[in-house]
Amino acid sequence: MSQSFDIEEELKKLPAKPGVYLMHNSLDEIIYVGKAIKLKNRVRQYFQSSRNKSAKILKMVSHIAWFEYIVTDSELEALMLECNLIKEYRPRYNTMLTDDKGYPYIRVTVDEDFPRVYKVHQMKKDRSRYFGPYTSHTAVSDTLELLQKLFPLRTCRRVLPRDIGKERPCLNYHMGLCTAPCQGKISKEEYGRNVEQVLRFLSGDTKEIIRDLTNKMNAASEELNFEEAIRLRELLSSVKHVAEKQKITDTGETFDRDVIACAAEGNEAIVQVFFMRSGKMMGRDHFHMECEEGTTRSEILENFVKQFYSGTPFIPGELFLQEEIADQLAIGAWLSELRGRKVAVIVPKRGEKERLIELAEKNAWTVLERDKDKIRREELRTRGAVREIEAWTGLSDLHRMEAYDISNISGFESVGSMVVFEDGKPKKNDYRKFRIRTVSGPDDYASMAEVIGRRLKHEKLPDLILMDGGKGQVHIAERVLRENGISIPVCGMVKDDHHNTRGLYYQDTEIPVDRHSEGFHLITRIQDEAHRFAITYHRGLHTKNSIQSVLSGIPGVGPKREKALIRHFTDMDALKAASVEEIAAIDGFNRPAAEKVVSFLHPEASEETQPAEEKENNTTGRGSQNAD
Repeated sequence: MSQSFDIEEELKKLPAKPGVYLMHNSLDEIIYVGKAIKLKNRVRQYFQSSRNKSAKILKMVSHIAWFEYIVTDSELEALMLECNLIKEYRPRYNTMLTDDKGYPYIRVTVDEDFPRVYKVHQMKKDRSRYFGPYTSHTAVSDTLELLQKLFPLRTCRRVLPRDIGKERPCLNYHMGLCTAPCQGKISKEEYGRNVEQVLRFLSGDTKEIIRDLTNKMNAASEELNFEEAIRLRELLSSVKHVAEKQKITDTGETFDRDVIACAAEGNEAIVQVFFMRSGKMMGRDHFHMECEEGTTRSEILENFVKQFYSGTPFIPGELFLQEEIADQLAIGAWLSELRGRKVAVIVPKRGEKERLIELAEKNAWTVLERDKDKIRREELRTRGAVREIEAWTGLSDLHRMEAYDISNISGFESVGSMVVFEDGKPKKNDYRKFRIRTVSGPDDYASMAEVIGRRLKHEKLPDLILMDGGKGQVHIAERVLRENGISIPVCGMVKDDHHNTRGLYYQDTEIPVDRHSEGFHLITRIQDEAHRFAITYHRGLHTKNSIQSVLSGIPGVGPKREKALIRHFTDMDALKAASVEEIAAIDGFNRPAAEKVVSFLHPEASEETQPAEEKENNTTGRGSQNAD
């Protein structure tokens, strides 16, 4: 594209309409995504001579080989498209949010006849009640565990009342953690009263629960039932702890606010967020941002808001920002559309609200100062290591590296793995597994050729391919690339007699590397990760097939129950060690089916439990058959 692309001519064709533009380098990599109210004016600014351009813009423009654009109907539509494209391509000259944090919620399925309470990672627009977001996964787990003890609601997925009486109650019922509505042991009205108490507890109303537990504890003590009194005292202590430490908010009925400020130094920035719910500090968190040196606070805040709130399931009613950001009104409209209700983006100028911003900024600087050494070490370990690999090979602009490995046992169930590292960090969402289809037997070269050929059919190609081997593996990859008309540099990770990496094989030459360098450590991590990913996948397939072959012979266990057992138990040993009760508690099972599984896996145990008369008959039958 860049060879036939005349930038001056293409600039003349730009429309005076809103839209999104994408800047590409000579490797066809998207290096920047931006939006414009008028594409014609905005894109032309990058290529006009001006002394006001920042070092970041000048550096980016020097790498632009061609650009493309997408026209939209409005500025708001352009903003939404820009956020999606930045999230998808993660361009190197956009200020990027490096933390991929998610916050859990507690969901109460009040639309069901017998509601459930459990943790989720996304708040949907349905009839359930959601509480959160929580800044601590541990807080959610502790809260749910406490609720199970206080109000033993069901956790199963059975459809009630349709399935009442169809299966035996699960293990939770026998442990006193469920009231067994699946057996009709509790009425809908009484169960509903427990749900109401759960909702009050999650909304922060714990006074009635504390009073009730206190009365019960005192009564048990007066009756000299000290064991029950101790149990109630521990529950009371847990309730008070949760009420004080975990400020849980009902997202459906309160007005919420996030306070956002940042601190920046060099190419690193910290954004601090205070989560305010019902006028109280529910929690706080900080986020690392990567930016070019000279990026302004306003740009950092703008990019954070776009990236963070396009990915979080919860958007508050107000955002307090440290300073004005570009397109503040458009961003407020976009957030309002995502939320379904108005969102105000405000820069406080005085009073308590301004002091909140100052406090958030102080916290951001504290984290940045604390993490400086850590950030520098991480920089050397990741992007610094990539720069060393560039120096050894003579390559430049290495951003995405992929490594491959093959795993099999004597050719059985051959599989391939692909791991991805971007800027020296693993990108696990892009990892891929391959089951070898066209190769029989332990032929690693042919298997590798199949894997790379299949991978090249997909977009977003790497800047460098690393092979878990030397000359042979490299030549296989290069041959497949030539056959597909693709040019990507390929390096082999050469091993010594002890199977340790000793250098790189590139362009028919072995390049020695310093074993104490960060570049060497990165190559080793990539190699180990590719090997681990392939081995894990192969073992999983082998275990699944082993269990499946055994389960197929059990009477009363069909394909659905086979899948349920495979999902629940990691291997055959775990399944054999399971009790009848544990198997019966799995969805889709009942006690008779569980007994069949156990008796099939432990025939000697079932034989020992046979009546003496039946054993004698069986023995006699076998003896007379042998005599015949």
